[in-house]
Amino acid sequence: EPKTKSDQEKLGTAIQRLAEEDPTFQVRSDEETGQTIISGMGELHLEILVDRMRREFKVEANVGKPQVAYRETLTKPVLKVGYTHKKQTGGSGQYGRVCGWMEPIVESDFEFDNQVVGGSIPTQFIAACEKGFRNCIAKGPKMEFPVTGVKIVINDGASHAVDSSDMAFQAAARGAFK
Repeated sequence: EPKTKSDQEKLGTAIQRLAEEDPTFQVRSDEETGQTIISGMGELHLEILVDRMRREFKVEANVGKPQVAYRETLTKPVLKVGYTHKKQTGGSGQYGRVCGWMEPIVESDFEFDNQVVGGSIPTQFIAACEKGFRNCIAKGPKMEFPVTGVKIVINDGASHAVDSSDMAFQAAARGAFK
C-alpha cells in the first residue's frame, strides 16, 4: 500500500515496470480487502523488488502480509430454527412466523429450500423469507463476516390475514437465522 497519496501513482508505475522486467513477478488486486498483492519466487525475491521500488522509483509503501478474507459457516446442522415477528403499532401490525432448520453444505455458498406444505406460509411470502435469509448471509451473526456453505430449509410458519407482509416475513427470517 502506498504511504501517501502522491506515492499511489508512483507505486503503479513502479510495479508495472518491475513486472515488465521480471516475468516471475506477478501483481493482482484483492477485491475483498482492496490490497495489492505481489508474488514472486520467494521472500528474498520480493524483498529485493520492494527495495528496488524504494531506491529506483522513490516509492514509499507499507509492506506486510496480506489480510485474510474471513468467512463464517456452520460446523454442524441446526435442527430447529424459528422466529415469530410480532409488532403492533397504531394501525395494522406486522406478523410473520418462520420455522425450519439449517445445515452445512459444500456445493455452494447458499441454498434455500421451501418445504412448506398446507399454506402455513402463503406462497407470496416465500420470496420474502428467502430475501430475509439472503440479507443475513452478507454479515454473519458472530463476527459479521460473510456466511458461506449454508442450506436453509423452511417447513412451517404462520401468517395473519391482515398483519402479514413481505417486511414481516423478512424480519422473521432474519430472527430465525440469528
